[in-house]
Amino acid sequence: MTGSNNRLMGLTKELRAEWEQTKQFWHDAKSAEFEQRFLDELFDAVNQTMTNIDSLERILAKIHDECG
Repeated sequence: MTGSNNRLMGLTKELRAEWEQTKQFWHDAKSAEFEQRFLDELFDAVNQTMTNIDSLERILAKIHDECG
């Protein structure tokens, strides 16, 4: 799962960089609305997902240690 977490983190970082670049050319009320409605929510969800993946990895490792 670490690979999935790393991939998700890398793709999110890439999306953030692309969005920052886009904001240099699109910086009106609609861009702010887009960022607030879609990207902020997406980034929050990704952060929560990565936290959940970390927790699941710890649980799986504990199960492996106790049963393996």
